[in-house]
Amino acid sequence: MEPQYISAKEAVKMVESGNRVFIHGSAATPLKLVNSLLDRGGSISNVEIVAISTFGAIDWDRPEVKNSFYLNSLFVSANVRGWVNSDQGDYIPVFLSEIPRLFSNGYLPLDIAMVHVSPPDEHGYCTLGTSVDAALTAVKTAKKVIAQVNPQMPRTQGDGFVHCSSFAAMVWEDTTLPEVNYDDKLDEASVQIGRHVAELIEDGATLQMGIGAIPNAVLKALSGHKALGVHTEMFSDGVIPLVESGVITNERKKIRPGKMVTTFVAGTQKLYDFVHDNPFVVFMDVTYVNDTAVIRQNPRVVAINSAIEIDLTGQVCSDSIGLYQYSGIGGQMDFMRGASLSEGGKAIIAIPSQTGKGISRITPLLKPGAGVVTTRGHVHYVVTEYGVVNLYGKNMEQRAKLLTSIAHPNHREALERATRERFGKC
Repeated sequence: MEPQYISAKEAVKMVESGNRVFIHGSAATPLKLVNSLLDRGGSISNVEIVAISTFGAIDWDRPEVKNSFYLNSLFVSANVRGWVNSDQGDYIPVFLSEIPRLFSNGYLPLDIAMVHVSPPDEHGYCTLGTSVDAALTAVKTAKKVIAQVNPQMPRTQGDGFVHCSSFAAMVWEDTTLPEVNYDDKLDEASVQIGRHVAELIEDGATLQMGIGAIPNAVLKALSGHKALGVHTEMFSDGVIPLVESGVITNERKKIRPGKMVTTFVAGTQKLYDFVHDNPFVVFMDVTYVNDTAVIRQNPRVVAINSAIEIDLTGQVCSDSIGLYQYSGIGGQMDFMRGASLSEGGKAIIAIPSQTGKGISRITPLLKPGAGVVTTRGHVHYVVTEYGVVNLYGKNMEQRAKLLTSIAHPNHREALERATRERFGKC
């Protein structure tokens, strides 16, 4: 039977006042559906939107939208940051690996799931494309599912197959996916950090990369490595040259050997073309990909994540700037712990020594209200452009001295003074 498509305007009429609506995230954000739903502001009320991360232009900053919709964000992205930090939004602190349980175990039961999928094949199966993550559970548990069907959405291998009979409505929308190019954000500090981190990575290691310029800088520095594997919550364009040159082979992994395992991707069109119908890349449910019991089974797992700031004892803030919610917990702790438990694994926090405004990212104390994502009990390696330190097994004073040694030279004197004041020693 041929699928029956309706307009986005018609499809979003399924959303009623008081509903909770899940929005598919990252490059798979169904922008046509989202903005059509927001256009109903004023005609419905008390609608809660739940989203992990969203890309693209979302027209939320209107009185009628704020009066009708509330955003409960599970990971804050730039296009809704103002909304989350307003009176009509908030943030739910949660590990990425546990988000599906919020839907399936009744903490956040879903009325509607709005997803962005590839077209159905001859058997009627679409895929969740660039983002399987928690969307798979959202589709399985929501009372109704509305699909934005896009011929430019990659058809991806793994867990993300959904039969079109699962959809209460289908909207055809031929459009490019939102793109992000992390190479545009590379600077000298990121490049140097990438080199330092690459020196910590052994041949045969299994990589997890967080989001941003630094993970891409690390990948650029790995061209001389061999037999690397990938088991990560996400990756971007930086892996493609390493696959093409034979550096990433996945041959030494114990979990899904020979395959790159991920739960979502975000990058440029080149990346979306790379993952399209590519059996080398497997998109799996985030409860599996980010499970520490799974991660630790791979050898030499190297988890590379960034942060907003880190205090002299090793507390890592990655999700807020003081009281301002900037991003989220995501999968950082899932992989920091999983890597630490892996045989020969390394958990790495990689950050520039200071902000673009010259403020030290290594601080005596975190800003008031800052969220601790990775605790000082979980942090191991910390890398800046000025070097590498390992805090594992070090006491508080030793940590302060080690972190000061890789701080920006402009701030070391102040950090040394703070260390003396705190510990009362020279």
